[in-house]
Amino acid sequence: MYLSINRNDSRILMIYKDGLIGQLKEKGLKITPQRLAIIDALVEHSEAHPGATLIYEAASKKARRISLSTVYATLKEFSENGLIRQLEFDRMENRYDVDLSDHVNLICNRCGKIFDYAIPASLEPRDIARKSGFVVTETRLEFHGYCRDCLKRSD
Repeated sequence: MYLSINRNDSRILMIYKDGLIGQLKEKGLKITPQRLAIIDALVEHSEAHPGATLIYEAASKKARRISLSTVYATLKEFSENGLIRQLEFDRMENRYDVDLSDHVNLICNRCGKIFDYAIPASLEPRDIARKSGFVVTETRLEFHGYCRDCLKRSD
């Protein structure tokens, strides 16, 4: 079952955007036109789990004075401050996720698309720590394979 969040719903996109802007304020980070353009790009393309290149292309349409290095620095800062999750890869561009809830990323080996999949049962970090003595500081669950569209094309 894919996550039931409809990221095409403008209300959901506004919630993500408002949440990110609110977190910037809470953490005392400046709100600049460039950062707002990057937030817009992250939110508007959230379903695609965009990389820095796509974010730069979208953000540069809204903030004329933005560079790719500014995008990378901002994404790094957002990630380090817990506003977004950076998905690092060896064989493709790193991607970014605004959905910080626990979920599985389904990653297509052929086209590189990333789909969110709801975790059927809760994995509570406190339960893991209590039972194993292992303290979870971050989670990232992913499955690699082939998406429905790529499987259809190979038939």
